[in-house]
Amino acid sequence: MPITVNLDVMMAKRKISAGELAEKIDITPANLSILKNNKAKAVRFSTLEALCDALDCQPGDILEFTREEK
Repeated sequence: MPITVNLDVMMAKRKISAGELAEKIDITPANLSILKNNKAKAVRFSTLEALCDALDCQPGDILEFTREEK
């Protein structure tokens, strides 16, 4: 998939655990894990907003587009 979720990088930079972040943004640890491990098919804007607020970052710090070779 050409969209990569760099959530683990931002979490490490902010020194926040998955459990703490899940609690802060009010999602289950299982759903955060799906996002973190690049298994999500979609992300709600409300979730992205909560992540950016909790991690004090921009959406581009979390999501990265990589063009696939044709």
